[in-house]
Amino acid sequence: MRACMMSGFAILLLCVGVGHAQQSSPLRVGTPVRATLAANDTLRYVLNLPKKHFVAGRVDQDGVDATVTVTGPAGRRVQRAARVGRGGPETFAFATDTAAGGRYVIEVTPATTGKGGAVRVQLTRSESVAITPAGKVDQAAAQLYKDTPGAVVGVIKGGKLAFVKGYGAADLTYGMPFTAETPTNIGSSSKQFTGFALALLASRGKLSLDDDVRKHIPELKDFGKKITVRHLLTHTTGYREFINTLIIEGRQVLEGDYIAPDEAIKVINRQPTLQNEPGAEFNYNNSAFSLATIVVERVTGRPFAEWMREEVFLPLGMTKTWVRANPGQIIRGRSIGYIPGEGGFREVRDLHGAAGAGGIYTTPGDVAKWLRNFKTGELGGAAVIKEMTTSFVLNDGKPSNYGYGVFLDSTRGVRRWQHGGNDIAHSSTFVYYPDLDAGYVVFSNYQGVPGGIAGVVADAFFGQHMKAPQLASATSGGSVDVPASTLRRYAGKYEMTTLGGMLLTVELQGRELQLQVPGQPALPLRPTSMTSFEVVGAPARITFNTAADSAVEGITFQQGGEHPGRRVAEKPPADLSIFAGRYFSEELETYYDLSVEDGKLVIRHRRFGPVTLTHTSGDSFSGPLPVTQVAFRRDTEGNVTGFEAGNGRARGILFRKVSP
Repeated sequence: MRACMMSGFAILLLCVGVGHAQQSSPLRVGTPVRATLAANDTLRYVLNLPKKHFVAGRVDQDGVDATVTVTGPAGRRVQRAARVGRGGPETFAFATDTAAGGRYVIEVTPATTGKGGAVRVQLTRSESVAITPAGKVDQAAAQLYKDTPGAVVGVIKGGKLAFVKGYGAADLTYGMPFTAETPTNIGSSSKQFTGFALALLASRGKLSLDDDVRKHIPELKDFGKKITVRHLLTHTTGYREFINTLIIEGRQVLEGDYIAPDEAIKVINRQPTLQNEPGAEFNYNNSAFSLATIVVERVTGRPFAEWMREEVFLPLGMTKTWVRANPGQIIRGRSIGYIPGEGGFREVRDLHGAAGAGGIYTTPGDVAKWLRNFKTGELGGAAVIKEMTTSFVLNDGKPSNYGYGVFLDSTRGVRRWQHGGNDIAHSSTFVYYPDLDAGYVVFSNYQGVPGGIAGVVADAFFGQHMKAPQLASATSGGSVDVPASTLRRYAGKYEMTTLGGMLLTVELQGRELQLQVPGQPALPLRPTSMTSFEVVGAPARITFNTAADSAVEGITFQQGGEHPGRRVAEKPPADLSIFAGRYFSEELETYYDLSVEDGKLVIRHRRFGPVTLTHTSGDSFSGPLPVTQVAFRRDTEGNVTGFEAGNGRARGILFRKVSP
């Protein structure tokens, strides 16, 4: 198989099948080539590239669900695209090594064995790696097209936009492009505005942050412990997380099931005990910020959306920022949320009941005005800004590194105030560097948007102020050569002890490790040292923890903090049938049925399932949503009497066995 170079861009030759090369018309930039992807076959495109070269493209699918895999020199996987599903475009983009180029292979295979169809393969960009900040961001967003969901990037310096650009579509139905003026759901990045609101009200003497929450919401259950407004804003209440709880209950939250504004109160009032002592533990919690929204309404006597608009957004000149009080509210020109679905992308509604926990729409231009206030304190004064950006101190004296709706940390030697956000489809990254009086945002309407864009923005525009990164870029061809024997030792299942027992799976595929998160496609792991790996396609990394005898004891998963996980020895009990039966939760007023099928323990709900559970240790099992952790209970005679269920932020929910 040969490859050519012409006029500065790559030309690819098509190879059909594994052993029979068939030369076709070269694939030129901007000229799609149609092909038939036969069942159990592979379309292979090969090209030799120079160093510091960037390539992007797409594979449009007609009746077939294709997987696109990019492999670099020595058979090392660079990217795997399999997120959209049948009918939508699978996109790819990669850069060659800065030291040397080499042979890159793009393979297109059916995602479902035995099912083929027509595809259209197109190379959309082939050029030198960008050297300007704007060019680097453009290449990071190269997989966003006018017929795919998109994103907007904004860079703010000194309270003004230094760079802003939209990519892809805000609305696929009407072909509306994503622009700098597109209001977008920023999800949990909204929490900083709610935190500011309560700090502002406290500064005006309307309440105290040390007030008992029940002073303002007296219908809340009394757990015999004082839970303050400050606990709400710092995720330290001990309350159940209401969205996660409703998912266990059987609510189809991801399918738009209605959540009432007072749902958090109802969930908490059914909770038998607190999950932790108030102030003792940071447990990220939308219930708390839902209650904070209600506190604002009770104190001001006005709807939260109205008060925020008139008392916070408009005084700062944020005319294109709204709290979307419910998913039916019209916000003109807004971005629509999308998820993968049959036939391509599928439109979905925002979460009900988000409000101050995650229901704000805004633009990069309005964020610039918000960040200006971080510096000037023109609204609220410097004391309010300091109040909301000072770390809460836990009961044991340790800082939580979280203020009021904002994470407080440092990256590469630079202080950072930041928050991320996710709705059902929308996602956001929100970063401010207080010592630089600068920051950036990345807002999108599809969680399949390349996860590395934010990192590229940070490095391109602010890298000169930071220490050199320890990790190679996710699009770089560079890598550490980890022996195959070491990779085999790392493969296995890991139970995340601070993420509700969620089970992460690390698999060895050829000479490469892959990470499987429940409910998400597998992503490659690229080594950056003998024990550390970056997750290609996501802003995350994994470090494998080994004992003195080189045995792998667990992992540390780094994304929004450090999360420990212990290795799971997969030796399930000999008789799984003892766990089978029907279980009922009085707290949630719902049933789960467990059965043994093909030698595996399966859990069902009338609105979910079947879901296979994986044994982790003793009488504990893990699985994907709706229940990521199941720990069975026994009586003194060893009989199974029930289980405790959890899925991260909601845990210890008791189900009693009611029938075999």
